[in-house]
Amino acid sequence: MGFVVALAMIVATGCAVTDATESTQVTPSADTAPAYCREMEPTLADLVDGMLVPGAVVLVRSPDLGDCFLSFGTRSLDEQQPIGLDDQFRIASNTKTMTGTVILQLVQEGKLRLDDPVSMYRDDVPNGENITIEQLLSMRSGLADFSFLPEFAQSMDETPDRVWTPDEILALSFGQPPAFPPGEGFLYSNANTVLLGLIIEDLTDGSLEDAFEARIFGSLGLDRTLLAPPTMSTIPEQHARGYLFGSVAEFVAGGDVLSPEQVAEARAGTLVPNDVTDINPSSGWAAAAGISTTDELARYVKALVGGDLLSEEMQQLRLDSVRPIDPDNPDSPAYGLAIVKYGQLYGHTGEVPGYNSFMGYDPERDITVIAWANMISGPDGRLTGAVLSQAVIDELYPAP
Repeated sequence: MGFVVALAMIVATGCAVTDATESTQVTPSADTAPAYCREMEPTLADLVDGMLVPGAVVLVRSPDLGDCFLSFGTRSLDEQQPIGLDDQFRIASNTKTMTGTVILQLVQEGKLRLDDPVSMYRDDVPNGENITIEQLLSMRSGLADFSFLPEFAQSMDETPDRVWTPDEILALSFGQPPAFPPGEGFLYSNANTVLLGLIIEDLTDGSLEDAFEARIFGSLGLDRTLLAPPTMSTIPEQHARGYLFGSVAEFVAGGDVLSPEQVAEARAGTLVPNDVTDINPSSGWAAAAGISTTDELARYVKALVGGDLLSEEMQQLRLDSVRPIDPDNPDSPAYGLAIVKYGQLYGHTGEVPGYNSFMGYDPERDITVIAWANMISGPDGRLTGAVLSQAVIDELYPAP
């Protein structure tokens, strides 16, 4: 999602080049940063400045190239402090990979099968007898998305602390016509992942938060990564605040581009973004309610893609499952069993009001890339984390 309206003194894009192996942000001599890090820093700083982003982070980990951590701007417009490796933020749809991982673990344990119809677990899903678990994971069920419904967006503006139940969210999806028959297309729909979250709770006889902690976070030693419980609207300290121009409803209606006059006001400091950090994440739940840090998200995506969370056979099945989203363009991003492939990097992206992020890992070159910003889109509608990550990928994987 994204937004429009008031922007202000969007902090000067101060940048710190740091050693990514440190847990706190220290600014050493620029000479200590790898050459590629120093070379791409001006480009990234210009992008951050051009998108009027309050704060942003880029992390690359590579045994061959050396590690690079770049922090731009501020974690909060009230604080004027740079974002550190251990600052928490909302990882949004990167959460989908976690829900998908637990589902695949349950498949390994024989508690369900990828070709099971969802009607075995929920009897209220439209055409549920023909929608499989695999189609939910791969976004090929045809179930409509609820995220861009005007009434849903308006509720997030008017009652940001509202606690949504999964059934309330799904009712919004089920009330719309399906996009296509199961398996005959691709539609990125949060309803798919919410359904998978309910199935996990049914099969584990516990909460989804507990399943994530026991099966992923605990085993990887991620103590600042969590699935926010439905009643928790805030982010634990310390964290980066999230911002947007205007309202969620305006963004959903297509108002994610500032006018030239508004951009001028923003750069002059007379138009300021809204702080939307504390919109209750239950509106995304299993699809988007995750919280993590730059450091822990990097560790997580390497484990996700490197095979630390699944059996060798299941991991290979997952990596082999990716198919181009645009069947007419084999070079388009490819989506599989709750995982995406961008070029040589496997991972995902995340977008919620206030945050936009990318996580990716290349198992061939052992390269990890994390990029995120505490504003979802720039004045021209560009998704901030996507733009920053693409710039990094272009540096690491130059065109022949």
